[in-house]
Amino acid sequence: MSKIITVVMIGIIGGSGFYDFLENNEKIDVTTPFGEVTLEKGNIEGIKCFFIPRHGKSHSILPSNINYRANIYAAHKLNLEYVVATNAVGSLRDNIPIGTFAVPNQILDLTSGRHSTFFDGSDFKVTTRNNHHLSGVVHKDMSEPYANTVRNRLISACQKLSENVFDGGTMVVLNGPRFETPAEINAYRILGADFAGMTSAPEAFLARELEVPYATLAVVTNMAAGMQKEVTHEEVSELFAKRIDSLKLVLQSAIIQT
Repeated sequence: MSKIITVVMIGIIGGSGFYDFLENNEKIDVTTPFGEVTLEKGNIEGIKCFFIPRHGKSHSILPSNINYRANIYAAHKLNLEYVVATNAVGSLRDNIPIGTFAVPNQILDLTSGRHSTFFDGSDFKVTTRNNHHLSGVVHKDMSEPYANTVRNRLISACQKLSENVFDGGTMVVLNGPRFETPAEINAYRILGADFAGMTSAPEAFLARELEVPYATLAVVTNMAAGMQKEVTHEEVSELFAKRIDSLKLVLQSAIIQT
């Protein structure tokens, strides 16, 4: 007997390790005004899901070179119910140890040179899911950069699985690809940052502009510079790989919530 697929459609944005996450997956291309997006279409427990590989299948796209607008527009075009992004982040706080899941609620954007808006005065026009007709220059409220409806799903899923989760906190987003200096980390800590990452901005802002509910499930892969002897890409990748199965379980639990 075939499994019934629901009409709810969920988006997942992440890196390597998710290509075996979806059942009955297939590759599809979505055409957007900002370029074509190749993603995986499948299902999880009967719920239709789409996976967007943020850094490309071979993880060859730098954080600053990601086509954020195309990815988020694809989520809008597919009319996804909500989008969950996964991130590897560094902790700036002693009370948020390595291995912790984090569901931040604020962003400190220190990136530069990225396309951070759809509404730059060009001829781009869009009708959002809430039937707002937007074009030209739009000033969007960012009081809630991450959707609390999605955040609550992720937090609840972590708690259900007895996973250590940090509820809230500020993500400082840097250009990368290098890691930060201890002096920079000290400055970001003074500014109120709790985590350091490279991809939440402008991803979250673009999702807010198109009214696509979006939140991130981050994995603390290291303590930030100055809090440990050194930070290496190998360490970050290894820790993220160790947590990938737990990450998938949390996402699955969040997605199948009724």
